[in-house]
Amino acid sequence: MGSMIIDLRSDTVTRPSPGMRRVMAEAEVGDDVYGEDPTVNLLQRRVAGLLGKEDALFVTSGTMGNQLSIKVHTQAGDEIIVEGDAHVFQYETGGAAFLSAVQVHTVHGTRGILTPETVRGAIRPEIYYMPRTRVVCLENTHNRAGGTIYPLEVIRQIADVAGEHKLRMHLDGARLWNASAATGIAPAVYAGFFDSVSVCLSKGLGAPVGSVVAGTREFIDAARHYRKIFGGGMRQAGILAAAGLYALDHNVERLTEDHQNARILADAVAALPGCAVDPASVQTNIVIADITGTGRTAAQVIEKLKERGVLIGDAGSMRIRFVTHLDVSEAQVRAAAGIVREVFAQMT
Repeated sequence: MGSMIIDLRSDTVTRPSPGMRRVMAEAEVGDDVYGEDPTVNLLQRRVAGLLGKEDALFVTSGTMGNQLSIKVHTQAGDEIIVEGDAHVFQYETGGAAFLSAVQVHTVHGTRGILTPETVRGAIRPEIYYMPRTRVVCLENTHNRAGGTIYPLEVIRQIADVAGEHKLRMHLDGARLWNASAATGIAPAVYAGFFDSVSVCLSKGLGAPVGSVVAGTREFIDAARHYRKIFGGGMRQAGILAAAGLYALDHNVERLTEDHQNARILADAVAALPGCAVDPASVQTNIVIADITGTGRTAAQVIEKLKERGVLIGDAGSMRIRFVTHLDVSEAQVRAAAGIVREVFAQMT
């Protein structure tokens, strides 16, 4: 797209910077299926260390990281507990059912956050005619809730409930880097409560491809086996892993800039008649606004903004979503906020 376009649809739209492209071109590579790609191995060790886990596995996407984790932790006919708006339920094309033959038990959270009491109430009794509850899956930050950060103490309490019932804990940490940047809590502290963690490199960190899943060596051995079955065995993948290493070196600390830019947008949208968004609730890089009060649909607003060179997404028929990222500057965000004001004024 041209330089006049301000793309706020998602933090997945970022493109590799010249520096990232250089390290990709120069990456030392080998055959990763044989375990011989030194750059992949370095990335896996690096992320395992950052998450405080024994081992890690480079995978093509966050969806693959989540689905591999579910597969390793469950048997056919089991049930997993997730929040009703979780990515693993909403946006992974029924993967848990298709790949692992497990049932998803959705429960309602407040802005994406479950309580220990809610989780406890969703655990099945040990009766032969009911599915076996096996995994609790949390998402931090929570995408559809507007980038909400899971409070550490709530995670601790849910982990205690899971431990009482011998359940596995999986963290969809696609944007865990954002949670850590906003709170100052190290990724390893969050990850410490989970048996497996998936983190994404191609969202806020700007790599073109890839996620990493981490856990015990035994868990990763099983995940590697299933990754091959799922068609995810890669060969000279060091070219991609090099981008991930570059992202970890250069694009983690700057995430706070995205969070500041998101609040600029939130303030602008909150001031518009009929738009409901609480700027104080915008914790990271996602802004979701309910526009029911404007009498317009999300599709109508999206189309009008597109005509003016601002791309946004929807989070339902009456909710619009903005996502800030490293390819959109503060100046562009302020320009987008001005265009949003003008478009809504024209639509009233």
